[in-house]
Amino acid sequence: MKCITLFSLCACLRSTYAILILLLASTTAVSAADTPDNSVLKHNTVILLYHHVSEETPASTSISPDTFESHMAYLSKHHTVIALTQAVDAITGGASLPENSVVITFDDGYANILHNAHPILAKYGFPYTVFINPNEIGAHRQQLTWQQVDAMHNEGVTFANHTLDHIHMLDNSQTNTHWLADVWQNVEQAEATLKDKVGVSLQYLAYPFGEFNEPLAAQVKRANYIGFGQHSGAVGPLSDTSALPRFPAAGPYSNLATLKTKLKSIAMPVVNSTVVNPALTSHTPPASVTLTIGNADTGLDIASDVSIIQTQCFFGGEKISTKTSPNKITFYLETQLPTGRSRVNCTAPSKAHRGRYYWYSQPFFVANEQGHYPD
Repeated sequence: MKCITLFSLCACLRSTYAILILLLASTTAVSAADTPDNSVLKHNTVILLYHHVSEETPASTSISPDTFESHMAYLSKHHTVIALTQAVDAITGGASLPENSVVITFDDGYANILHNAHPILAKYGFPYTVFINPNEIGAHRQQLTWQQVDAMHNEGVTFANHTLDHIHMLDNSQTNTHWLADVWQNVEQAEATLKDKVGVSLQYLAYPFGEFNEPLAAQVKRANYIGFGQHSGAVGPLSDTSALPRFPAAGPYSNLATLKTKLKSIAMPVVNSTVVNPALTSHTPPASVTLTIGNADTGLDIASDVSIIQTQCFFGGEKISTKTSPNKITFYLETQLPTGRSRVNCTAPSKAHRGRYYWYSQPFFVANEQGHYPD
């Protein structure tokens, strides 16, 4: 994401802070088991998203080197940082992960990642992944060069696909019959360039601006790619691998005090959602959205640990009407959606793991009158 609108930034910030304040203030403790089952935590991870590590770049997507250092110092003491490949392999293959595991990712391939973040990450021995746009590499002063990418790769940094040139993948998707073929050609060309330049083709795709729709997500699955969004939440066995969530950790989300709660989040075990396509044709949202909570064929009993009755959902910084049943969460949107990106975040306490919350984010995308999406 190169930049975001002031409206969407303020709305997302209000929403996140409202959630965190209520979570931290909640003293309605669900009785914890004498010996909590930690198997849930061993099949769960959190993916962090950064862009710039600099004090001289857009504030909305930047974190200062000092604050970034504080994040990494905290992770070194309280979490296990793992490679994105390890997380994906475990989530898709059913293997266990270290408890309190965290993945570090960057989007856009900025040179300040090398100059300011890389030394800090090397100091702690943390693996990380950079999603890059091959056509942008070396084309601008603020971007990494291919020589730098190669050197970083040789030091263990992972590079993956962010499209050739950071396009809005959903632009004209409702009117252009060749839209999907065009954007997928862009993805495949970017992947081929990564293979040629770095020698690796992971088939990981981070959607620019976090934007995706049902046809694009279906294509990601058909092509055996793993997709990554920019909506918040932890990742677990039931997460949708066509659009795995990541927590933004820069800009207004860089406050370590609030980030700590997100780092302890658990992926909500959603087996079905009534939202088929997050890209809507108008500003009017569905009157209600129902999430079904379950275990599917994971072999884990995750659903029974979710205190569904205590679920709270938020949109634009405001708590919204929510109803629950033993295995369903329904939230109601009674306001028009803005042009661009927005999301509803829902959380529910863990019964066995005091102070931890299951988290689910439902993104929505609305184009402007010309069929385009704003930065």
